Amino acid sequence: MDRFLINFKMGLEALSNNRFRALLTSLGIIFGVAAVISMLAIGAGAEKEILEQIKLVGSNNLIIKSIPPDPSKKNEEKDNKESKKFSPGLNLLDMENINETVENVNFVSPEIEVKTAVMREGLRKSGRLIGVNNHFFDIAGVKIGEGKYFTSNQLQNADAVCIIGKQVKTKYFSKVNPIGQQIKCGQIWLTVVGVLEGGNLSEKAVEKLSIRDYNSDVYTPVKTMLLRYTNRGLITPASMKHNDFDEDQKKKTIDNYHQLDRLVVNISESKYIEPSVEQIGRILRRRHNEVPDYEIVVPELLLKQEQKTKKLFNIVLGIIASISLLVGGIGIMNIMLASVLERIKEIGLRLAIGAQKSDIIFQFISEAVAISFSGGLVGIAMGVGICFSIEKLAGIQTIISPFSVMLSFGVAITIGLIFGIFPARKAAQASPIESLRYE
Repeated sequence: MDRFLINFKMGLEALSNNRFRALLTSLGIIFGVAAVISMLAIGAGAEKEILEQIKLVGSNNLIIKSIPPDPSKKNEEKDNKESKKFSPGLNLLDMENINETVENVNFVSPEIEVKTAVMREGLRKSGRLIGVNNHFFDIAGVKIGEGKYFTSNQLQNADAVCIIGKQVKTKYFSKVNPIGQQIKCGQIWLTVVGVLEGGNLSEKAVEKLSIRDYNSDVYTPVKTMLLRYTNRGLITPASMKHNDFDEDQKKKTIDNYHQLDRLVVNISESKYIEPSVEQIGRILRRRHNEVPDYEIVVPELLLKQEQKTKKLFNIVLGIIASISLLVGGIGIMNIMLASVLERIKEIGLRLAIGAQKSDIIFQFISEAVAISFSGGLVGIAMGVGICFSIEKLAGIQTIISPFSVMLSFGVAITIGLIFGIFPARKAAQASPIESLRYE
């Protein structure tokens, strides 16, 4: 143990006498460790984000989106035979047909979105009114915090009722209990029967996954929307004159013949999603007369593919970061070889006065490991700093795991040990007499 401590101390003294060279030698290890930690942290953050997105859209859901006609392409489609085919658009009959025909369907949730004015006690702001059934809240993963869901009578009779998001309550009912109160959406007063619990939903998830920020919207039964507001399947320009929409919304609604904006189909098990997509596709092609005015999206499959792509990307980044560690190890070996040449007389003197070859080997290995150890510690600090900077400046979620820290640090020490062995053995093999004569 005494020989061990003496050799280790001599290695550290040699490094302290050449601090600047030791710092330059450790730069490769520092940047390599920092790169590995930051890359693995970014990868872990991306994977967590994707898993959260899968939870938001539901693992067994598929979405059918309506595709409104593009007014800019009307002239191009005049001579197109496909454009002359009639399609009723996405509607409630599609929903009923899917519910009755497709096996393994738990439920179907229709959605209609309308931009309109929301007003109460002189406060008037633009907002969104969403026509839904109670299954929408199951899919969104939100619960009623106050009041209750729509009753079957309210859904069937198109009653003038609504459920509001948490932000709507805060904005319009800050001083009173909203249950039983009325709020004006467009030209119609709706009675509030429920308030959502609310929740945190990132803007990125809202935009990327077409998930509605349910905290800021007003929800009414889908039949209430169709009978009391607008049924685009029956809409005419004349019927739009008295509705409380902006001009852009009028134009879009006139051109859009789809009764529904989208349908969300909940499948009993994930393994039935692909055959269900194929069956639903056949139903919609038949009902829409082969007109491709809808799109079937499977969020889970898209997100899993993205997860696979990101994992591959993270592996590539990890390999690139590991190359930095390898380059750092080569740098250690080069500097240690140069150090051996500079200290030939010192090595010869130690061998001449009784030092064994194992002492020389351990001295130089101690230097290499010390460089790797110190570089690894600095690299960990730098990697953590990079992760926090990325999260704050770029808004990318990063997760630093103890495994990534231990892995990068362990690899750094191992590289120092491996690349320090060759210079150490070269130093120990020197002849004491030749070393003392070396100029």
